[in-house]
Amino acid sequence: MAILERERRGRTEILTLNRPEARNAMSPELSLALDQAFDELDGDADVLAVVLTGNGPVFCAGADLKVVASGNAAGINAPVGGFGGLAWRDFSKPVIAAVNGAAVAGGFELVLSCDLVVAAEHAVFGLPEVKRGLLAAAGGPIRLAQRVPLPTAIEIVITGDPISAARAYELGLVNRVVPADRVIEEALELADRIARNSPAAIRAGRALVRGCALAGEAAGWELTNELAREVFESGDPIEGATAFAEKRDPVWNS
Repeated sequence: MAILERERRGRTEILTLNRPEARNAMSPELSLALDQAFDELDGDADVLAVVLTGNGPVFCAGADLKVVASGNAAGINAPVGGFGGLAWRDFSKPVIAAVNGAAVAGGFELVLSCDLVVAAEHAVFGLPEVKRGLLAAAGGPIRLAQRVPLPTAIEIVITGDPISAARAYELGLVNRVVPADRVIEEALELADRIARNSPAAIRAGRALVRGCALAGEAAGWELTNELAREVFESGDPIEGATAFAEKRDPVWNS
């Protein structure tokens, strides 16, 4: 069974995370598979948009904490795109997140790496890393700070509490909220509307909007990497992941 399923619908590629038994948690293997898929799709002139979704009731539960507990968290970052093959990547085509369920931790960061978001009514979003002694280091805090009011971004990051799809829509983090059985079709309809337009104009318009909005992102990544090192050196990430696996409260070292 492939951990990443791929399907072509017209000029749209559907990428489906396929680790439902692990809540589609990101493993090094899944992240690498996504990295390779985005590499291929970036150069495929037949593809104008990508839809990213998950198999089962969860979009993505973030990094696989068993991998984190083993001390190999860095292995989840793929060579080109980082987390999920997308967090660091300057991808040239629109990516639509079709959020079929909870998108938390790195799963929410993966959603924030996408251009457009269609969410199921029951979907929730959050960055609970602080509850596990971790820093959300796949771009989530950077992109939240660009998209929502500062107090809201800080609350999401330092409480670790989730927000509903309706709240995410109010904040402008989600484009559409639809019944669960309509998520993929709504995302495909959105992709089809994009595909009717000039490919050159799509590329230019998207690049212009992103370029204006993300002008300060390089500095954000530099600070992310510096702070992530500090958090990991504290030992809290290992303790948080181990406590989760052992079903106990963590005993923080810092």
